[in-house]
Amino acid sequence: MPARSKRLDNIPPYLFAEMSRIKAEMRAKGEDIIDLGIGDPDQPTPTHIIEALCKEAHNPATHTYDESPRGWRPYLDAAARWYQKTYGVALDAGTEMLEVIGSKEGLAHLVWAYVDEGDCVIVPNPGYPVYRMHSVMAGGRIYDAELKRENGFLPVLEDIPSEAAKNAKLFFVCYPNNPTGAVATADFYRDAVRFCQDYDILLVNDMAYGTVTYDGYVSPTALQQEGGKDVCIEFHSLSKMFNMTGWRIAFAAGNPDAIATLGKLKDNIDSKQFAAIAGTGGFALENCDNSATFKLYEKRRDILCDGLNDIGWRINRPKATFYIWAKVPRGYTSAGFASHLLQNAKVLCIPGNGYGSAGEGYVRMSLTVKGDRDGEMMCEAVRRIAACSIDFSA
Repeated sequence: MPARSKRLDNIPPYLFAEMSRIKAEMRAKGEDIIDLGIGDPDQPTPTHIIEALCKEAHNPATHTYDESPRGWRPYLDAAARWYQKTYGVALDAGTEMLEVIGSKEGLAHLVWAYVDEGDCVIVPNPGYPVYRMHSVMAGGRIYDAELKRENGFLPVLEDIPSEAAKNAKLFFVCYPNNPTGAVATADFYRDAVRFCQDYDILLVNDMAYGTVTYDGYVSPTALQQEGGKDVCIEFHSLSKMFNMTGWRIAFAAGNPDAIATLGKLKDNIDSKQFAAIAGTGGFALENCDNSATFKLYEKRRDILCDGLNDIGWRINRPKATFYIWAKVPRGYTSAGFASHLLQNAKVLCIPGNGYGSAGEGYVRMSLTVKGDRDGEMMCEAVRRIAACSIDFSA
């Protein structure tokens, strides 16, 4: 066989694939593991969305290639109406929106549409690995915008060297944030838009968790800010919004040139999502309320955070996402502590350094737990961790 591309040698094994391998090995040995690892909604897709798919699939018009320039137009029209209703911003579905096959796909292909050898990409550290890995494969140079607890896990724009900013093409941000669960303010977005205007950078706002919020919190967006459409492209996903992870349907919105650039690349890669799925996505955006799922996540959040705090950990309840970003006890590395919990408590979490060097010293726990009905598995996770007699006071 011919040798694989050298660019694949530049990236480590995908974090979640490695965790899945370890989990499968332990379960094959009969271990009873509580999986607080990968962030995949554990609740089923709402029944009326599935029924809508059946109806869409019986429409012969969906059984062809989608030859539209930006995606299945009924879906994009519905997404534009949803965005205006949710965030108060009008979008032109024909020029300011693009259907993508899940936000992961769109984010990855955006890198390839923009980044040439030697171009700088500003990436959050810690952050979703896709931003970094595709930038590296494309030959880009990474500037790490560190997310620190003392700054609310927001990048400090003033700390980004002018040389890096002048050479940067893309600036990735993700709020509500994976992995830290942090949220952004409107002021942060306002400043980020101005920063990108000053340096001619495309602000890439990953809002996969934009609607997964608690305690009445509503997330702001970059496109709400003055000048946002001049420098920003956002990605919104139905995966977390409506428990539709496997359906692979999302959309990009924002600057028309950025939308067209990503669209040009995608025209030569895919033929868009099955139109029946896209049509069902439009139905979901305009007709579905998934608040019951988010209420369950909120209950799990409270059980896990309060329970771990009762045994000495110091964890804040996040306002959004389904992640708990927890500092490991003194004397442990992220990987060492995650391994300790897996071996001794049979609780799986993700080492923070898997999201970048600045994630060292943390672990990420997900609130999506298969098999949990009303928080009972979170109670059991707390019980198991407490039984390990870990000293969290240090």
